[in-house]
Amino acid sequence: MKEATMPVDTHPSPEKKQTAERPDRKKIADHLDGASNPEAIDTNIPDPVMECENVDVYYGKFRAVSGVNLKFARNDITALIGPSGCGKSTLLRSLNRMNDLVDGARVEGKVTFHGEDIYGPDVDAIEVRRRVGMVFQKPNPFPKSIYDNIAYGPRVVGMKVSMDDLVEEALTRAALWDEVKDKLKQSAYGLSGGQQQRLCIARTIAVKPEVILMDEPCSALDPIATMRIEDLMQELSQDYAIIIVTHNMQQAARVANRTAFFTALASEQTGDRTGVLVEYGSTSTLFQNPRDRRTEDYVAGRFG
Repeated sequence: MKEATMPVDTHPSPEKKQTAERPDRKKIADHLDGASNPEAIDTNIPDPVMECENVDVYYGKFRAVSGVNLKFARNDITALIGPSGCGKSTLLRSLNRMNDLVDGARVEGKVTFHGEDIYGPDVDAIEVRRRVGMVFQKPNPFPKSIYDNIAYGPRVVGMKVSMDDLVEEALTRAALWDEVKDKLKQSAYGLSGGQQQRLCIARTIAVKPEVILMDEPCSALDPIATMRIEDLMQELSQDYAIIIVTHNMQQAARVANRTAFFTALASEQTGDRTGVLVEYGSTSTLFQNPRDRRTEDYVAGRFG
């Protein structure tokens, strides 16, 4: 790949829930065609770092995600929200080819990084994953020392740097250095859950990506650890584009510059649920003045 130049209360009170109007699902969409609302999807993002163009993701014959068009801005935090089974994590994994590791998975359409199709025939998937890093739902440190967790990626890709300096820099950027600098040779398994997740973020940024994908990175953490991760995301967004999947709408409202809302539509023939993008724009607009009725119903807690 070529080198790049470089909160809102969304839950109504119990009284309101009882009287809230239920969404008319037949009116919303009878089938997949036309399920996305182009008028509710912001495309005015100049020079995006990544872009999805008519992206479908399949597992075998099952279409998990349909017709996604999204542009991701530099130095922004973008949140992907929606009910379970709407394809948020599937789409996220397609942004750095993690789905390549799943038997039967394939991506149709185009996913570009600085304008280059990451699924092109001459593109190295390993290099894609270096440029577009991933932090998973549960902390997954390697069975190594804290130091070696950070140094592993740079060693594998052959980075010619002072490893001691790189480890310190990555741990400092992840707001973990002061807590671990005197125990770098100890096992990473001895860290708390929140510390392990920050270690995984440090491990990701050690190989100098431009985009960081986060798949529900706070779902296994307590509120204090969650707050630290959210603060860290805000700091890191000064240098990276961050794309986060979250089921926590308050979290999206707190940290994201832009938010994309997905929903799932069931096939009348098979019952299979396919994820579609409904609305995408600034987080404040999506939560306070959504352009699509389905978004309004979801953020008001009427379904999902």
